[in-house]
Amino acid sequence: MASNLNQHHHHHHHPRINGQISPPPCPHLADFLSRNGSKPFLALQDCLRSKPPGGRAAIRRDPSEVPRCVSCGDSSRPRLYACVACAAVSCHAAPSPSSSHAAAHAASYPGHEIAVDVDRAELFCCACRDQVYDRDFDAAVVLFLSTSSTTSSSSLVPASKPENLRKRRRVDYCPWSPDIQERILVGNGSSRLDCESDQKPWGLRGLNNLGNTCFMSSVLQALLHTPPLRNYFLSDRHNRYYCQQKNAKNDNNNARLCLACDMDAMFSAVFSVGHAPYSPAKFLYSWWQYSANWASYDQQDAHEFFISMLDGIHEKVAEKDRCKSHSQGHGDCCIAHRVFSGILRSDVMCMACGFTSTTYDPCVDISLDLEPHQGVSGKAGPAKNHHSCNGNTDSKSSSESCGISSLIGCLDRFTRPERLGADQKFFCQQCQVRQESLKQMSIRKLPLVSCFHIKRFEHSPIRKMSRKVDRYLQFPFSLDMTPYLSSSILRGRFGNRIFPFDGDDADGSNEMSSEFELFAVVTHTGKLDCGHYVTYLRLSNQWYKCDDSWITQVNENTVRAAQGYMMFYVQKMLYYKVSEKQVS
Repeated sequence: MASNLNQHHHHHHHPRINGQISPPPCPHLADFLSRNGSKPFLALQDCLRSKPPGGRAAIRRDPSEVPRCVSCGDSSRPRLYACVACAAVSCHAAPSPSSSHAAAHAASYPGHEIAVDVDRAELFCCACRDQVYDRDFDAAVVLFLSTSSTTSSSSLVPASKPENLRKRRRVDYCPWSPDIQERILVGNGSSRLDCESDQKPWGLRGLNNLGNTCFMSSVLQALLHTPPLRNYFLSDRHNRYYCQQKNAKNDNNNARLCLACDMDAMFSAVFSVGHAPYSPAKFLYSWWQYSANWASYDQQDAHEFFISMLDGIHEKVAEKDRCKSHSQGHGDCCIAHRVFSGILRSDVMCMACGFTSTTYDPCVDISLDLEPHQGVSGKAGPAKNHHSCNGNTDSKSSSESCGISSLIGCLDRFTRPERLGADQKFFCQQCQVRQESLKQMSIRKLPLVSCFHIKRFEHSPIRKMSRKVDRYLQFPFSLDMTPYLSSSILRGRFGNRIFPFDGDDADGSNEMSSEFELFAVVTHTGKLDCGHYVTYLRLSNQWYKCDDSWITQVNENTVRAAQGYMMFYVQKMLYYKVSEKQVS
């Protein structure tokens, strides 16, 4: 439908719905409601239908009915609208006035301006020739689709209630400025760092390789410069001396192990005066104690180290604050989850009846499959240079895996509906038998920092072999995650509604907080059994290559040409909410 919504001038006093400014009310709809109330809309609820796959709502008096325009008898026009007052079906094809029998019907019969799209169950004003919205009608449609075909199941994340439309009030960011007493405390308890303009940014220093530990160094470089994590440790939110005093009272040596304390010591050392390489030997030793099966000088996987390390921080911090352990699904249990934790939504729809089973799962990263072998991705644009497979052109398996993929394409594939095979039938609670199904993933809640892991290492249990996929991946420096949110995908499934969808008001997010900036890229070069990890960092709008103890300045083209394995994106805009605790 060619909508004229973008022609209206939106004013700041209009309320926001689903992160968008609500359109001004239609005078014809207001007049219709004042004369008829909601009775015509209640009658429409008996005509609501839903057909899988997709579950989009439609208006039919009979499921097998084929709507036709009463004026021309055509059933194939772009839009067919049923008059809410008399149920007459008329066609509409914008923008030609003569091609709209719906507008002619409204002009001939005063009070018949409001109609409903028979294929989308969306309200339309034939006089204004634009889509209109009624909260009660849209809520009834969403409730019909939800109750007739959907069940939510999760032990971690409660489902959003439609009637819960209240949001916590946002507050504008106010920079902290110390008063006289605070200036004295800061002056007495700190020393000034003298920085010359030609020096590297503070905190940028190499990490010594302790014996095949480039996998650890690459991830630590990214974490040391993750803005929310850096701010947390440098503001003394986890004081290792206080934590060690508490642990000293416990005779259990394992209880004294705290990866967060080692992170605090590392931040203090790395962000102190000087740029000499730092040796994270204490952290490596503590990590070996936490994960005994990793305690060796063999080359390890950087992504597996990242997950293991976050689990270690979570486990020890949560032990000391058990009252928050129940909040893991919401990302409030520890600093690791507050920074990296998001929530994924999985919908599995029965292909026979449309019944949908929905589950929610917390995640600290998203693992993405590379797109199938192809040329340049349509969304990413043509590549300027031809990229080799990191020198592995003599390997047939490596050359077969060469090609071009894009992070956008990988995310599209991750959230695309997937028809599960006959061997993956799920038990439908409505049909009471196993049925073929359609599965779709989406992101219900975005983390402060999104980590994307590219599955470059393939393991085939049938062939009993493993290999590395050396396909070039295009990744943007700025990323909009809006299309992959559950609210966006549900809006595409339910249609345009003046109604909050899942996740719209759960964390107060809107289109600004779904925009991310790239700040770190972990790359892998070489083969599966003998490779090397390097990290690229963006600090003060300049890129640096961190290759163990060596730090060099590079340009954007060097970063774009790198073989990305893990990408770290941080939200462009961080929102502050009113504290629930009253400050006296």
